[in-house]
Amino acid sequence: MSAAIDVWVLSGFLGSGKTTLLREQLTGDRGTAVIVNEFGAIGIDHHLLRSCEERVELLSGGCACCGRRADLVEVLRALLDDHERGRIALRRVVLETSGLADPAPIIATLTTDAMLRHHFAPPRLTVCVDALHGLAPLREGGEAARQVAIADELVITKLDLVQERDCAELAALLAALNPHAALAGARGGHREPRAPTIFERARRAGRPAVAAAAPAPGRAHAPDLASTLLEPGPRTDWVGFAVWLSMLLAAWGERVLRVKGLVALEDGSVVSVNGVQHTLHPPEHLEAGALAGADPGLVLITRGLDPDALTRSYEAFQRLACEEAPVRA
Repeated sequence: MSAAIDVWVLSGFLGSGKTTLLREQLTGDRGTAVIVNEFGAIGIDHHLLRSCEERVELLSGGCACCGRRADLVEVLRALLDDHERGRIALRRVVLETSGLADPAPIIATLTTDAMLRHHFAPPRLTVCVDALHGLAPLREGGEAARQVAIADELVITKLDLVQERDCAELAALLAALNPHAALAGARGGHREPRAPTIFERARRAGRPAVAAAAPAPGRAHAPDLASTLLEPGPRTDWVGFAVWLSMLLAAWGERVLRVKGLVALEDGSVVSVNGVQHTLHPPEHLEAGALAGADPGLVLITRGLDPDALTRSYEAFQRLACEEAPVRA
């Protein structure tokens, strides 16, 4: 039997920087297949990865930890078949999970399927933790805490956006949830070999375990979570879009867990929009042709907000922007 194919599972809560880290890690890498799992109705991240990878697969509309586990097995078996027939030279498979996924069932799927376990190495789980926004979801003890608790490695992301002294509580909670995982850091998406000293000190301090911080395996996602797909269309008025999104985040930022999408502007260019709660990262203008075949769309993952109300609000602002366009011209 040929050598086992390495499997890297990359997880982390919504907006923790998984795709940014993955894009940096895969630059110039060959022989790697990437499977991207999106909770929303459309996929965004797989388009952003195509420029640096030769094989990218998408599982959208649900988490691979629950409703899409059979699809995950099917994709892995198809990749293995292509590898054995010589269509691709597969060295490694990377699975980027949905931000709402519990990695435990995914790991179980990869290690218990009769065919997969004989051809794929035991998966290694890396979990990204947002140094800027990561504390709140960990305190809630939901999916974010579950991800951290079972990680082989923790990568503390967005360290360039915080001061080390402001990470003390986050460092203590991570040390309590998982005192054995390897630690690394990332600034601006660029991985560093070690985490900052504050996380290392918290680890050495031997924090006591946090009781009931992680939910039992198989727990359903919180019922007030919703994924809303907005379709801006082929020519979006950027001013109207920016005003609407800014007002939304100002009023309800704590309930907008994630905003991510591709927006086609009036001049024909495409912009990647990426935000977490109140923080909206600078829009990324993508190279022409990088998103061939991609449909513009904006996915909002929210807690306790009415998806229909979001859609009506967005459409109202776009209509208003269209009515005012002749005046601006």
